[in-house]
Amino acid sequence: MPSTPIKTYFTFTTAQRSGVLLLLSLMLFLQLIYYFVDFSVADKASAVKQNWLSLQTEIDSLKQEQFNYVPKIYPFNPNFITDFKAYKLGMSVAEIDRLLAFRATNKYVNSAQEFQNVTKVSDSLLQVIAPYFKFPDWVNKKNKSNDVAYENRYNHEKPKVILKDINLATQEDLMKIYGIGPALSERILKEKDKLGGFVAMEQMQFIWGLSPEVIENINKYFRIITVPTVPKLKINSASIKELMQFPYFKYALAKEIVTYRSMNGQLKNAEDLVKINGFPVDKIQIIALYLEF
Repeated sequence: MPSTPIKTYFTFTTAQRSGVLLLLSLMLFLQLIYYFVDFSVADKASAVKQNWLSLQTEIDSLKQEQFNYVPKIYPFNPNFITDFKAYKLGMSVAEIDRLLAFRATNKYVNSAQEFQNVTKVSDSLLQVIAPYFKFPDWVNKKNKSNDVAYENRYNHEKPKVILKDINLATQEDLMKIYGIGPALSERILKEKDKLGGFVAMEQMQFIWGLSPEVIENINKYFRIITVPTVPKLKINSASIKELMQFPYFKYALAKEIVTYRSMNGQLKNAEDLVKINGFPVDKIQIIALYLEF
């Protein structure tokens, strides 16, 4: 079989030569474009990104200002408070409904105390919103004259300091103390009933809502004259439910007491209470008087 001469591989027709020439021209043209044209898109994108990053500090600052924004409360007449505003101030639906029901009878509240009596809001919430109450001038004059009359009567009829047993105090006795109203006096009596009686005046510090000034006033007129015989809680056998009935024990602490007993055995004295996780050490000496080891 005769071999094909090499020369035949390099013999082209006119059309083939034109195609090869066109292909070489196209390759050269593409090489020139690649060499002279800047294709650095990534650098341009990076520059835009850097520009955005430079604004990040300002954006974070604006976000923080929005987070720290506290809406300003303007003085208002509580008789005409809207549902939305009452809710924003922290009132519950039930408290709002009581006020609306009271207003539906065509009556008005004329003081912060009347507002609390109608709505049953807590002392803490009243303390926050009461400074913004704005009543008509004639109401303010009437309240002012009543306050002056009460102050004059109080100054002329200032009671003598007669120490009385706190465990024998009635609600009327407690309300004679400056700073104690119906709500606080009722709270003190409920605490006494739950405990079976107070064993130390320091227990006033554990009652929610009593400020240091009020506690100081209480101590001027009341003492533990006779230590009451209080029911003892069997700390080593009481269930979690029974422990929770004691005012100073919440669920978490009751659970810790039962867990400690199961792992370490019975509690022998007040010193063992310190070993319980989360036990209120500041109340330990008083709590121990209500426990049976």
